[in-house]
Amino acid sequence: MSIWGKIIGGTAGLALGGPIGALIGVSVGAAVDAGISSVTDGGDQTRQVTFTIGVIALSAKMAKADGQVTREEVDAFKQVFRVPPQEMANVGRVFDMARKHTAGFDAYAKQIADVMRGNRTVLSDVLDALFFIAKADGHVHPNELDYIRVVANIFGYTKQETEALVNRHVGANPESPYTILGVEPTVETAALKKRYRELVRENHPDRLIAEGVPSELIAVATRRAAEINAAYDAVMQSRGERP
Repeated sequence: MSIWGKIIGGTAGLALGGPIGALIGVSVGAAVDAGISSVTDGGDQTRQVTFTIGVIALSAKMAKADGQVTREEVDAFKQVFRVPPQEMANVGRVFDMARKHTAGFDAYAKQIADVMRGNRTVLSDVLDALFFIAKADGHVHPNELDYIRVVANIFGYTKQETEALVNRHVGANPESPYTILGVEPTVETAALKKRYRELVRENHPDRLIAEGVPSELIAVATRRAAEINAAYDAVMQSRGERP
């Protein structure tokens, strides 16, 4: 059974505590009503389910941040997390429950930050996913930007790091390869190569899988890695250098 099927089945049990545990409890109750059998597991699987439920909740709250949940935002969520068709109803149930749940998004963000403490790359991918959803309807609402800034702060980002993230997604020139790489156009080639190697290492999908992130959630890292490689190639070609 995939991570998505286990989520509704109650893989993590009801012992997680916090807002995510409460959301699982509500979702499992709905799943039982729908005739979905319960399974139990623990250890890394519990951590994965905690993280996954939390990210679904943040995504649902993100889609609602501008006052309405659009079809484009829901479709963006499906693209980011590559939900298998046979699990779509289950994941949709959690998504809808999270939108209606009384817990605020900051509570979910704090629990995710605790579960993924020290794993900055994974938290960065979560923020990228939120931006992808926010941009799905063609623009990013100020309320959505405020939402992401608060989440980034909870994740341990400084104000400067948060604004750099915002600039990469909705700045004056977010498509610039230098913006994607997070460097200035005046950067020395040696420093550029060093930065590129760091980004590739941090965003490699295999690394995230090895760190326990469910394979179904690697789409964000894969997309980011492709953007980094394309940006680096473009800069090196413009400088007459070999990538």
